[in-house]
Amino acid sequence: MTSSALGRDFRLLWSAAVSSRFGDALRTPALALLAATVTRDPRVIAAVTVAGQLPPLLFGLLGGVYADRWDRRRTMAVVDGVRAAVVAALAVVVALNRISVLVLLVAAFLLATLGTLFDSASFALLPALVPPDALPRANGRLQAGAAVAGGFLGAPAAGVLFAVAPALPFALDAVTFAAAALLVLALSPVPAVSAGAARRRGSVWSEIVEGLRWLRAHRPLWRVTVLAAASNLAISGIIAVLVLYALDVLRVPPAGYGLFAAAAIVGGVAGALGAGRLAAWLGEVPALRVVLAVETVALAGFALARHPLPGGIALAVFAAGTVVWNSLCASYGQRHVPSELLGRVGAAQRMVGLLTAPLGAALAGLAAAAYGTVPVAGAAAGTFALVTVVAWRALRPVAPGVLSRSGAV
Repeated sequence: MTSSALGRDFRLLWSAAVSSRFGDALRTPALALLAATVTRDPRVIAAVTVAGQLPPLLFGLLGGVYADRWDRRRTMAVVDGVRAAVVAALAVVVALNRISVLVLLVAAFLLATLGTLFDSASFALLPALVPPDALPRANGRLQAGAAVAGGFLGAPAAGVLFAVAPALPFALDAVTFAAAALLVLALSPVPAVSAGAARRRGSVWSEIVEGLRWLRAHRPLWRVTVLAAASNLAISGIIAVLVLYALDVLRVPPAGYGLFAAAAIVGGVAGALGAGRLAAWLGEVPALRVVLAVETVALAGFALARHPLPGGIALAVFAAGTVVWNSLCASYGQRHVPSELLGRVGAAQRMVGLLTAPLGAALAGLAAAAYGTVPVAGAAAGTFALVTVVAWRALRPVAPGVLSRSGAV
């Protein structure tokens, strides 16, 4: 899944990302299993999940500021080194049978907080490692590697390793973080932020505002961000009821649910590997419009399906489109945002998308409880259809070069 044409530094970054994602896929389910051994109170178990979800909302913009202030390569290495130490300490606590709810909450919160800084630095670093026209392919390769490492390797292994020894998934996760830190340190040094940009630094808040204002002023990127947030509303809703829809509507046997869910991983990998070709063929912005249309058709097919096979195919196509969209959105931002603002603008984009995800999940849960899961799937397809209609107008083609020069559509 890597490519020699993308260069040595990209191969190192790809290897670091895949190593880290494999460890994440080991730790996340193991953390849930561990919480279930400490307590059967669903409120406490849910609190551990929430502790891992809050930091991106609380500190995402702050992470973007420091990703722009500090050397991004060293920041990523230090963050992974600290995460390795945290997970290693957690493995020791688990091995000594000294685990408690407080330890789980602190570990989940701290790891997610560190992750916000790592994600911002990684997003901002990639354009310094590959040529601009290779960004869609590079982002696609990163997503494909993460999907394979997490969905096909890490997640299935987590339960087995936890059954062997509860501390084992966390110990291996610490090793993957340490390996990722060493791989990042092996990257070639990249140019630092210009002296002029460093002199213009103000308070943390003023820098956050600067990133938000830049994003809001760049009309194409802002429209892509808003469209992504609207589509995330539907995606989070589908994810929230997916297992119930699969079991009750599509009649997927419980024993076959893992295979059914794997369709999304297969589709995601296919989409990630094809993102670069699609961008080269159509261009990033026209491709975004096409992808939304394909996702709408796939989601409509999923909402109408009443059998596991067509439902699984529709889910795979939808997942492929989602990954292509994410890859192209990231590439477009990395190509058009000034280097000294990449961390903050990227963090702002993620923040806007994150704000709609819990709302979509909550609305889907309430609607499914009142009316069943079929209307939820239909509403998600309708939301995507509306987003697609808006996108075909908001992201309409412009004269060559105008988009990148003026930022107008």
